[in-house]
Amino acid sequence: MNAADVMEVGREAVIVMLKVASPILLLALFVGLIISLFQALTQIQEMTLTFVPKAMVIFLSLLVFMPFMLGVLITFTESLMDRVVSMG
Repeated sequence: MNAADVMEVGREAVIVMLKVASPILLLALFVGLIISLFQALTQIQEMTLTFVPKAMVIFLSLLVFMPFMLGVLITFTESLMDRVVSMG
């Protein structure tokens, strides 16, 4: 395995990480933006108001996106193990 192979595996790992984390992070960002807009419009400045909706959205998004995330991780792991086997 040379340096180009290592860089390729590292690049693929970063892409897989972005694919796995981005749906949940984007939903949490969107919910936080909506809640902060609501707080700004109503002048409710409760610090704990964002925790419960964000936690619920993250939990539900984990349930919804888990098959996609697992499929991406399985595909990456299989390709990585194929590389290891082909190296001998």
